[in-house]
Amino acid sequence: MNTRICLTLLAAVSWTASYLAAETDPVVETVKEAMDYYKEGDYAGAAASLDYASQMIRQKRSEGLTEFLPEPLEGWSAEDASSQASGAAMFGGGTSAEREYTKGDANVKVQIMTDSPMLQGVAMMINNPMFAGADGGKLERISKQKALVKYDDGDRSGSINLMVAGTILITIEGNDVDLDDLRAYAEAIDYAAIAAQI
Repeated sequence: MNTRICLTLLAAVSWTASYLAAETDPVVETVKEAMDYYKEGDYAGAAASLDYASQMIRQKRSEGLTEFLPEPLEGWSAEDASSQASGAAMFGGGTSAEREYTKGDANVKVQIMTDSPMLQGVAMMINNPMFAGADGGKLERISKQKALVKYDDGDRSGSINLMVAGTILITIEGNDVDLDDLRAYAEAIDYAAIAAQI
């Protein structure tokens, strides 16, 4: 490696270190705090600070998921999107974002979830027609995505579950709705944009 390349790499590392040192992001500050605790031999403090930093990172990720929730369809209204992040100690952990939509008595909720061990069970059902049928659902393709659809004509309620890139679960649930309404919300999601963020 010649001298010019070495100097360029050294300058890049130096700039990155200076940038991080000047950064006031709470995650960066909390990680620095954990490093200080570790150097002092306070391992409990270091672990607690790292746990807090990881929780803040999950929260940032869950907030980012809200941008993929669809706008209300024509004739529908929607509440503000909400997001949530929880550690492994709470319900297995995970990050999620959701939004509720209404039209008269009809209501639909769209939820995007990731980083949760619950996804494995749903993925197994979506990828195995035998499991899907045993649970009263049927497999379909919606916007080129594998979907598990469950719908009760009697009470006009149901759900659609879709997996994106094997790591993100999207659930569309509704009451007093037509199955076409659930499908329309499923089709309104930009799956390519979600997959690009993984």
